[in-house]
Amino acid sequence: MSQQLSLFDDFAPALSEKDEILALRRELEEANYQYYVLSQPTLTDREFDEKMHRLEALEALHPELYDPASPSQHVGSDLSTPSSQSETPKSDNRSSSRLQAVFKPSSSGLDFVDSEAKKQTGFEQVQHRYPMLSLSNTYSEEEIRQWLDRVYKGLEGQTDVEIVCELKYDGLSISLWYENGRLTRALTRGDGQKGDDVIANILTIPSIPHQVEGEPATFEIRGEVLLPWQNFERINRQREQDEEPLFANPRNAASGTLKSLDPNVVRERGLDAYLYYVLGENLEGATHYDRLMSARQRGFHISDAIRLCHSVDEVMDFIHFWDTERRNLPVATDGVVLKVNSLKQQDILGFTAKTPRWAIAFKFEAEKQCTRLNSVSYQVGRTGAITPVANLDPVQLSGTVVKRATLNNEDFIRSLDLHEGDYVWVEKGGEIIPKITAVNVEKRDSNSPLSPIHFPTICPECGAPLVRIEGEAAWRCPNEATCPPQQKGKLEHFVARKAMNIDGLGSETIDLFYEQGWLRNIADIYALTAEQIAPLTGFGDKSAERIIQGIQLSKQVPWPRVLFAIGIRLVGETTAKKLAKRFHSVQLLQEASYDDLIAVEDVGDEIAKNIIAFFLSPDNQAIIQRLQEAGLQMIGTAAPTSDKQGPLAGLSIVISGTFSRHSRDEYKEMIEQYGGKNVGSVSAKTSFILAGDNMGPAKLEKAEKLGVKLLSEDEFLSMIQ
Repeated sequence: MSQQLSLFDDFAPALSEKDEILALRRELEEANYQYYVLSQPTLTDREFDEKMHRLEALEALHPELYDPASPSQHVGSDLSTPSSQSETPKSDNRSSSRLQAVFKPSSSGLDFVDSEAKKQTGFEQVQHRYPMLSLSNTYSEEEIRQWLDRVYKGLEGQTDVEIVCELKYDGLSISLWYENGRLTRALTRGDGQKGDDVIANILTIPSIPHQVEGEPATFEIRGEVLLPWQNFERINRQREQDEEPLFANPRNAASGTLKSLDPNVVRERGLDAYLYYVLGENLEGATHYDRLMSARQRGFHISDAIRLCHSVDEVMDFIHFWDTERRNLPVATDGVVLKVNSLKQQDILGFTAKTPRWAIAFKFEAEKQCTRLNSVSYQVGRTGAITPVANLDPVQLSGTVVKRATLNNEDFIRSLDLHEGDYVWVEKGGEIIPKITAVNVEKRDSNSPLSPIHFPTICPECGAPLVRIEGEAAWRCPNEATCPPQQKGKLEHFVARKAMNIDGLGSETIDLFYEQGWLRNIADIYALTAEQIAPLTGFGDKSAERIIQGIQLSKQVPWPRVLFAIGIRLVGETTAKKLAKRFHSVQLLQEASYDDLIAVEDVGDEIAKNIIAFFLSPDNQAIIQRLQEAGLQMIGTAAPTSDKQGPLAGLSIVISGTFSRHSRDEYKEMIEQYGGKNVGSVSAKTSFILAGDNMGPAKLEKAEKLGVKLLSEDEFLSMIQ
C-alpha cells in the first residue's frame, strides 16, 4: 500500500477497504449536507480534506468500485431546500476551495429555470451556463511544486508559463450574469450544475454594479460574497446582546445572510464581493490576468492582492507573504489560489472529473497555541443561560492577546474531559473568536492529579438551582425576577438602539441605578425622575434632563420595536416585526393560542411556547400593565381589511422584479387589501404586472406576447391611492 494510505492506518482498522470506501462515501455525503444545506458542519476543514483524500486513494486502488455518485466525483450542494431556510451558525470553518469555480461550458447551452423551487424555498433554481465545480487543494508546499511539475509536463515542455496567484477569500461563490450590460441573475454555486438565484439580495451589495458600459455587453463574472470583519463583529455584538447564537466566522454569517428572504436584512448587514473570473463568448484578452484587469476598469471589485509569477520561488514568496499579511485585511481569507494565466494553456491542460488541472488552492494552517487553563468562570445572560468561560494564561494568537475563551456548555466541557490546570490548544474560529479545540494530555502531571471541571448546579449570581430544558444544551437560572445579571441584561436590551433607543442609559448608568435600588425591571425606567438623578456624582441637571427626555421620547417607539424590547426569549428583531404585523396589539398577542402563533412565519414550536410562558407570568403581566400605563405604544397600525370594492377589485396581478419603495410581501398585502388577487404566472387572464427592476426575462417575454400591461411602482401606488 502507498505511503499516502499508511498515513491513515488508524482510521478504521476493522474495515475492509471496500467497506471503508462505502463508509467514507456515506460520511462525506452527510458532511456535505450538514455544511452546505444546514450550515451546521460536523467536520473541520482539515478533517474533511483528509477523509476525501483517503477516499480518492482507496478508489484509485479499486477501480471496480467506481461510482459516479461518489462524493469524490462531485461537489456538495448549497441549493436551498424547504428545511434549510435558517441562520443556524456553523460550529466550524470550512474551506471555500470546494466553492471555487471550474469553467467548462454547459452541454445544453440553455438556461433551465426551476420556478417551482421558489414556492418551496423562496428562490428560483437556474442551470449554470458553465458548471461551478471545485478546486483541488493542499496544505503542502511540496504538493504545490508537484502540481507545477504536472503543469509543465502537461504543456509538453512549454517553458513560458505564467501563474496568477490570488487570495482565496472565505465567502460564498456567486455567478453574476450581465445581459446587454445589465445585471439579470445572481446564482449561488448550488450543486455545481444549477444554483439559487439570489439577485434581490445581491442588488443590496454596493460593490456590485447593476449596469456596466462597454463590450462585451453580455457576459458572466464570478467571485465571492463576503462579510467584512468590521460588520461581522458588529452583528455578533448585537446577537450576543440578544442572546442569539454567535456566528462562528464571517463565512457562516455571509451564508445565512445571502439566503435571507428579506433583502432589507441583507442591506443592513453590509456584505461585500470580490470577483475573480470572467466568462462568455467573444471576450477580449488571451489571459486570465488581462481579463481581470479589464473587469476592474469596467467598475468591478477586483482584489489588489494578485501577482503574476514566473517561477515556483515567486509563488512561494506570495504564499509566505500573505500567510502573515492576511490578518491585516478587512475580510477573511484562508489560502491562495494558483491559476495558469494563459487561457490557451488552460484549454490544453483541461479538467479531471471535477477539478481543473490548471488551478489549485493552497490552504493556510489555522493558527493555534498551547496555554494553561487556570479556571472556569460562569456568566449569566439576560435570559438566564449559563455560559462557561475559560480563563487562560495570556497567549498571542492571530495578532491579539487571548486571555479567555468560550467553552460553550457542559456537554462541550465533558467532551474534552477538561481539568483545571490542563494545557489546552486554543484557536481563533474564523480568526476572530477564541475557542479551545483540544487538551494537551501529554502535559498533564501524573504526580499532581488535576481536578476535573464540574458544571455548577446553582446559579453563581443568585444561588437558585439551575434547570436544563429537554433538548437544549444550556443550563439556565429560572430566577428571572431577582437574579441581578438577568435583571440588568433585560434593562440593557430594552434601552438598546434597535429597541427603545433611550439616550443616556448605558450599561454603566444602569449598573449605578441598579445599585441605588431604582431599577429592577424595565417598567421601573418610566418611574425615574430628574430630581433623583441630578444629585448623583457625575450627573447634574443637564445629564438628568437628557435621560428623562430620552425616556419620554421612547414612548413614541412603534409597537414592533416595543415587542422586541420587552425581551421574550428567542423573539429577535425580525421575528418581533412579523408578530407585530399579525397581532396588532399586546392584548391580541397575549390572547393568541399556540396554533395562532406558529401560523406566523419564522415562529416555531419553541418560540410559540416562550411567548405563551412569558405572558402567563404574573410578574410579566404586571410589567406590561405598567408599561401601558406609562404610555408606550402597545398598539400598532392595523393593516386595512380587504376591500372587495377597492381599485383592484377583480384584478389578477403578477409581481416581478425588485422594488425600492416597498418589499414584495408588502405589495402582495396591498393587492389583497384593495380587492386584487396575487397570481404567480403570466397568462391571458393577468390584468397587469407590477414590474420592478430586473424583471424576470421569461415573464417579460410572455407579457409582451400576450399584450399584458406593465405598471411601475409609482403607477401602482397612484392607482391604489
